[in-house]
Amino acid sequence: MEKIDARPRVRVPRTAAPDEVVQIRTMATHPMENGHRLDRDGSTVPRHIIHRFTCTFNGETVIDMEVGPSVSANPFIEFDARVPESGTFAFAWHDDNGDVYEATADITVS
Repeated sequence: MEKIDARPRVRVPRTAAPDEVVQIRTMATHPMENGHRLDRDGSTVPRHIIHRFTCTFNGETVIDMEVGPSVSANPFIEFDARVPESGTFAFAWHDDNGDVYEATADITVS
């Protein structure tokens, strides 16, 4: 199976106050094939899902979650994070083929 263009997208505020809790929204374009659907020929479409999502802030883990086959295509993940200092959020979506789709977003604390 070839690598797909997951086009990860993230929405992180550009600025925050020290220790402010900010809302983070992420989405990756991905078919999330659960392995139960049939193609036109009646053959099973192989499972191909994002099975893990991680986010770090300045190298520290913010969220590390398992994703299952019941998650819809183009998974949208929203969560809150406390921002103690200026830095970079790094996001990674891991799929069944071993592909990793990555994105980053900077935030300035003032």
